Amino acid sequence: MRGLDFAPLYRATVGFDQIADMLDRVTSNDGSNATYPPYNIEKTADDAYRISIAVAGFSDEDLTVEVKDGALHVSADKVNEDEDRTYLHRGIATRAFQRRFHLADHVRVTGASHENGMLHIDLVREIPEALKPRRIEIAKTDAIEKDVVDAKAVN
Repeated sequence: MRGLDFAPLYRATVGFDQIADMLDRVTSNDGSNATYPPYNIEKTADDAYRISIAVAGFSDEDLTVEVKDGALHVSADKVNEDEDRTYLHRGIATRAFQRRFHLADHVRVTGASHENGMLHIDLVREIPEALKPRRIEIAKTDAIEKDVVDAKAVN
């Protein structure tokens, strides 16, 4: 049961829709989100990131990585080819999954690789020139106004 109402936040703010949406998503989760598969998010440079997802038992054909609506969607669907096998212990989970990562503004996916049971997704933040901080020069102006008489000119 959700106990917070963010409607007043929507009415009292302008331009902060993403923050309100994020708060709404966080509070609306029922807490039963699966932790499968495990993943890491690391910062590889000032404006570069990498998401690494443990996908043991999945091949490249089983995995799907796509970006849509400002979110990164990673999913896998394993075709059950183990029907003729009998396992005494099955500790490697190869069940289907879907993971969604919300991307910040100006973050784009630059590539993905699959090696040694890990899916690596590289991201970079590219801030447009118009949004980068820039220094404004302060123009020099004459300190003498029209109505002020220069002392040297009077003497």
